[in-house]
This record gives sequence, C-alpha cells and structure tokens, in this order.
Amino acid sequence: MVDAAVARTVSILGATGSVGASTLDLVKRANGAYRVEAVTAHTNVAGLAKAARDVGARFAAIGDPSRYDDLKQALDGAGIVCGAGREALDEAAQRPSDWIMAAIVGTAGLSPTLAAVRRGAIVALANKEALVCAGALFMQEARRSGSTILPVDSEHNAIHQVFDYARIDAVERLILTASGGPFRQASLAEMRDATPEQAVAHPNWSMGAKISVDSATMMNKGLEVIEACHLFPVGQERIEIVVHPESIVHGMVEYVDGSVLAQLGAPDMRTPIAYTLAWPDRAAGPSPRLDLAEIGSISFCSPDFGRFPALGLARSALVAGGRSPVVLNAANEIAVRGFLDGAIGFLDIVDAVEETLERMGPGRAESLEDIAAIDLEARRCSRAIVSRPAR
Repeated sequence: MVDAAVARTVSILGATGSVGASTLDLVKRANGAYRVEAVTAHTNVAGLAKAARDVGARFAAIGDPSRYDDLKQALDGAGIVCGAGREALDEAAQRPSDWIMAAIVGTAGLSPTLAAVRRGAIVALANKEALVCAGALFMQEARRSGSTILPVDSEHNAIHQVFDYARIDAVERLILTASGGPFRQASLAEMRDATPEQAVAHPNWSMGAKISVDSATMMNKGLEVIEACHLFPVGQERIEIVVHPESIVHGMVEYVDGSVLAQLGAPDMRTPIAYTLAWPDRAAGPSPRLDLAEIGSISFCSPDFGRFPALGLARSALVAGGRSPVVLNAANEIAVRGFLDGAIGFLDIVDAVEETLERMGPGRAESLEDIAAIDLEARRCSRAIVSRPAR
C-alpha cells in the first residue's frame, strides 16, 4: 500500500482530457498520498485553472501561448506559477516530480514526454504517439536515464502486470484483447454506410470520438501492436490479437510451459491509472469490482482481417519500420477527422491511410525533428486524399 506519510510528487500532462480527469479523481481521493507539482492543458483554460486549484498544483501550463493572460487571470491569487507555449509544457515535465502522467494527445506530447523520460522520472504513458512514432528513441532514452515507463492503455498495462521481465525467454506470446467495437458483427455493406454517430457508440468504453472510431476500424489495436513491440521485447511475430467482446480480460501472457496469465478488471481507466500511480505498490481504487458469477461467461474469437484491414496495415508499417509508423498514425488522424466531418465514408478511412503510406514510401525517422517533419508531410498528403472529389 502507498504510505500517505511520504507523499509522492506527481505531474499531470494533459490534465483536462479523460485520462487526466481520471488521474485527478484518483489523486483527490488519496487523502494526501500525492502532491501535485504541475498540470497542463492545450487550450482549456477554465478546466486547467480548476484542476490546478483543486489539487494545489505549483505550476500550470497552457499549450496555446495566446491563452497565457487568460490563465494568469483565472489563477490570480492562487499562488500558482503559470506558463504557456511548448517551452512551458517541457518545463512542466522537467519540474521535480517523482511520477508523470503523459496524457497530452498527439505529437504535441512527444517533446514534454521525452523530457520526462530523459530526467529519469517514472512516466505513466498514455500518449500513443510516443511509442508508435518514436518508440526506439523513447526506449533508448529510458535505458540511458533509468526512467521507468509504465503503460496506461488497459491492454499494455494488463500485460505489464503479468509479464516476467526477469525471464523474457520464457514468454511464448503476448495476447492483446480487442472488444471488436460497434461493428464487430457488421457486414462490409453495413460498415460502408456507417455514420459517425454509429462509429463512436462504443459498446463498453466511454471514450473520445477519435479513439472510438479507431476502435471501430480496429486501427487502435494495430497501433497497440506497435506499442507492445517497443514495451515488451519479444518480437512482433509473438504478439497476437484476440477479440473479446466483454472487455473483462485486458491482456494475457503465455509462457513456454503452457501457462497463460491474464489481468481482468471492469472497463474503467481508473484501474490501470491507479496501478501506475501507486507502482510498485498497490493503492485502493474506486473502480467497480468484478462479479464473476453475475458475468457468467466470457468469449473470445479471432479478428476478421478482411473486414478490418487496419490490423494488417498497421502490422506492415511496423515491419517496414522507419517513418512508416509515423505516416500510419498521422494519416489515420486526418482520415478519421475526414470521416467525422462527413468528407469520406467509414471504409474510406483505411483506404486513405494505405494510399498515404504508398505515396510517401519508406524512409528514416531518428529524431523528434525527423518525426515532426514526416508527421506534417503525411498529414498534408492524407488531407489531399481525403478532400479530393469522390469519383
């Protein structure tokens, strides 16, 4: 259990998003076990100011530099130091805290998250782009600095809890579970006519629109395979996906003796966040408890790669390496936005990503500067594909 007499110092990058809000909820419930050093947001001044006041943060940073005066005014008299812009986000990551929640969405989160890793902090990683776009760089810097990267995604967090790092050779395969999303049993014809409202209606999880669409295409699971390849050094050929509609089993590790260890829990992000927040200890959390007798049964099946080609596309980008995962991620963001805005259909999302990958081809991505340039180029290319008139 966490010793409340010795408060762990924490910073929350991306405090106004869903993961940040869940983290703040856990911090406030912990009765002084955690002291908040810094909180950040992109443009949500009101939400950031409230979060900073609620937890007594010492520093608050807004990503949009034009909102600095608004933040200063919102925190007037609170004694909280304010900052704005990219440099302020990096400063938030570099301030003295034991543990950092890295939940800034998109490539904007790469620099501050890397800053936290480079100073050797415990980093609770909720930013997908860090490993999808720059996994080799992040893991190299973590080894150099001694930083501990703890995955927050429920699937990777589950595997982390049952992965034997001392006996990696004994691991036969990793199994990531997928709910299958809202179109798990839909035909291609039904998916072709799917509306954004249908695509974001996830059957189990409450998530934002973009990640909900990623779940519907199963691109989220493809991206998770890329992340898992960096987090758990077993090789991509030993990472598998199984569809599990109930979202009770979040991840499994199979060992060479035939044992399969699994982590189970209610579909509530506060469970993996609480695990990282108290690590290497355990702390009481508010997530609903499983009633296995009431659940009665759970089911599994293989994913349909024909109806969900994003799975194969992501795997191909992983194997190609270099800039391909960066292009995959950027093109997907633009294509999903195009679908939500009504510019393209649901099945066009993966087609647009594949065309972007083909147009841009392979290449290297070794630094954050490389990744930023590739990301920008891929977005331009994907945007041109998404916005062209239908044939």
